[in-house]
Amino acid sequence: MDPVSVILGIILIGLVVVLLGSAVKVIRQQRVGVVERLGKFRRTLDPGPHLLIPVFDKVRHNLDMRETVVPFPPQGVITEDNLMVSIDSVIYFQVIDPVRAAYEAQNYIQAIEQLTQTTLRNIIGGMDLERTLVSRDEINGRLRLVLDEATGKWGIKVNRVELRSIEPPPTIRDAMEKQTRAERDKRAAILMAEGQRQAQILSAGGEKESAILRAQGDREAAVLRAQAERQSQMLKAEGEAQAITTVFNAIHAGQPDQALLSYQYLQMLPNIAKGDANKVWVIPAEIGKALEGLGGAVSSAASAIPSAAKGEFTPPEKVDVQAEIERQNAIEAEKAAATVQKAIDEAQQLEKPLRPGAGSPAIAPAAAHQPPAEPAPQFAPPPGQPETETENQPGQ
Repeated sequence: MDPVSVILGIILIGLVVVLLGSAVKVIRQQRVGVVERLGKFRRTLDPGPHLLIPVFDKVRHNLDMRETVVPFPPQGVITEDNLMVSIDSVIYFQVIDPVRAAYEAQNYIQAIEQLTQTTLRNIIGGMDLERTLVSRDEINGRLRLVLDEATGKWGIKVNRVELRSIEPPPTIRDAMEKQTRAERDKRAAILMAEGQRQAQILSAGGEKESAILRAQGDREAAVLRAQAERQSQMLKAEGEAQAITTVFNAIHAGQPDQALLSYQYLQMLPNIAKGDANKVWVIPAEIGKALEGLGGAVSSAASAIPSAAKGEFTPPEKVDVQAEIERQNAIEAEKAAATVQKAIDEAQQLEKPLRPGAGSPAIAPAAAHQPPAEPAPQFAPPPGQPETETENQPGQ
């Protein structure tokens, strides 16, 4: 075989293979191919194998129909209060019309990036720093609306726009940290003050209830002490009354004489003189009578000694206290009546020379008006004693 014919055959076979390879095109899933024939849009190719006319048909664009995430580098944006902040954003978009995406924008990713930067400057420029930091959702929504409206004619739909970070200047960050720390300290101080106030209120309430309970307890204790003291005084008074009654009955049953009473009276004198405040001791007037009675008792006892020596004992006479008191009252009444009668007699003796016809008629009328003599005073017996017949005494 001629070598030239062999080489030509190999070349022809290679050309056939190349033509066949260019005529068959396979499109992957979720991708769309844009076919041009002689430089003009012909059709789009769906996923799968397709047969093209070699040399005339060519797949110019093979577009991905899935949602694409494109992060953009941080960019400086000036806020309304003239502060530079750095904003890092992310765009989520999807190609919905491959023909328009291929022919309406030369590089739609770069176009979206530039549109995002300019839109962010417009939005952030109308906000201050505080509002920018707290208005991420508002910025995202406004930015998505602008991008979606602008990229719709490119066959692209912007699904989401996210601001990954908003970085203020370092000095502003320090000031914001100090402000945040101050706010937290303020809230902590307020919470602590409220806690202390609540604790004081609860403590005051507890002290109030404790004081009320303590006062109620003191009142009940005072009532119980008063009742106990009253019962004690009543029992003591009843005991003293019973003791006095018993002593009184015993004295009357024993029929004491004058000597015993005088002796008891003398025994009480040292008790009267006791005490640091007693500087002067006044002896009662009845001490003489008591001594007289005691002396009579001693003399009667002395007279009874010889008879006792002989073996004979004469018991002392019992003194009737009531009769003795009546006798003393009668004696004093007689003395008073005698004194009154003496005064009356002296007045009558002075009146005789002054009567008419006796040499002094001038003063007789005055004697006629002489007031009558006052009656002698009546002496009533002591309470509880029978009245004595003192009315029959002279001058009564």
